[in-house]
Amino acid sequence: MLEPAIPADEAARLETLRALKILDSAPEERFDRLTRMAKRMFGVPISLVSIVDSNRQWFKSAQGLDATETPRDISFCGHAILDEDLFIVSNASEDPRFHDNPLVTGAPNIRFYAGCPLRVSSGHKMGTLCLIDDKPREMNDEDRALLRDLATMAEQEIAALQLATLDELTAISNRRGFTSLAAHALAMCKRHAQPAALIMFDLNQFKPVNDKFGHAEGDRALVAFANLLREGFRDSDVYARIGGDEFVVLLTGTPETQIEQLLARFRASLEAYNKEAARGYNLDYSAGVVTRQVGEDTDIEALLSRADALMYEDKAVRKR
Repeated sequence: MLEPAIPADEAARLETLRALKILDSAPEERFDRLTRMAKRMFGVPISLVSIVDSNRQWFKSAQGLDATETPRDISFCGHAILDEDLFIVSNASEDPRFHDNPLVTGAPNIRFYAGCPLRVSSGHKMGTLCLIDDKPREMNDEDRALLRDLATMAEQEIAALQLATLDELTAISNRRGFTSLAAHALAMCKRHAQPAALIMFDLNQFKPVNDKFGHAEGDRALVAFANLLREGFRDSDVYARIGGDEFVVLLTGTPETQIEQLLARFRASLEAYNKEAARGYNLDYSAGVVTRQVGEDTDIEALLSRADALMYEDKAVRKR
């Protein structure tokens, strides 16, 4: 049996998946409708909207299958998200990658599998819309086009979920998405006995940018700052725009002794941007930093509150 490889964008893919808050959510008619359509149109016994998590595939919608999830290492969908187009297995029992897979040798006795990756706006693949049969079969061009069309409809439904957790302007997490991701990240830190730190950023003199240069330029400044956060911190860190000109980063597994170094490097990147962009104003910020040591149980809302207070203290000092 060939286990599915891990995508190159796995860290960012999982971060996006966590922000969607789709895993282990209740059944929804908009997804069930699509799997019913797929099952009927293709005449297959099983149709799924499968979401690929770090170590499992979880079914947002399942027709013809009682299970709610299976391990990722035996999943067909784990292979499907590695492809750009349809992933089709005509007869799994004769395919060297799958002939001894437990899902082939036992229930649901997969022979035919066809999965279309489901992408979000960032391009990351969250899972698949897939068809399963216990008999071998082939797909013609018309079948393939129809499966792609149904997958596009599923992507549109996922996009509606994503809009609730992403900041539309900057394409990074909004406050709702951040609190969900951060709670998960803090739980991981606790489990692995790692520290965490939260940095609250507030742009200085942002209102004059809007007043003097217009709101389009203000939007450009916000996008630029979000991009600097994206480039300046690790994929495993959680960053977001949580207010008009307020941003936040949660650092996981970062010793307190390294935080000042990280901030100095970020400020250097900001100054380099200001010099190169030469927009007639400089991006600048005040910041508040709080830490959560190993063994502490401070939740994300308490960290945000403390960091916000320290950020305003920093802002007051900068105005003197």
